[in-house]
Amino acid sequence: MKAQSAKAKGRKLQQAVRDGILKRFPALEPDDVRSTGMGQSGEDVQLSPAARKVFPYSVECKNLAKIAVYNYYDQCMTNCGNHEPLVVIKQNRSKPLAVVDLEHFLDLVENKHE
Repeated sequence: MKAQSAKAKGRKLQQAVRDGILKRFPALEPDDVRSTGMGQSGEDVQLSPAARKVFPYSVECKNLAKIAVYNYYDQCMTNCGNHEPLVVIKQNRSKPLAVVDLEHFLDLVENKHE
């Protein structure tokens, strides 16, 4: 994949996250949640102080062709029945991480602040 195509793919994911946050928190202005330009250091989705109050997360986006965690998520989806799938992953000398669907995660944050 060309570098330009990879950057466009990453930018599209960042913009989807930005749009999801703005959709769930209509009191925020478009300038409160911004997608960072490709190649810049720091957070991929920049939040204003107002946005940080309702969405206290630092967002890093990775849009790759294959990530092994999707295999685990697919297995969880197969076994979850009517429940929300949750995958907990951990590598050596690192904290465990929880993996949930982005829409579900944004719903959780939105409901917490209503």
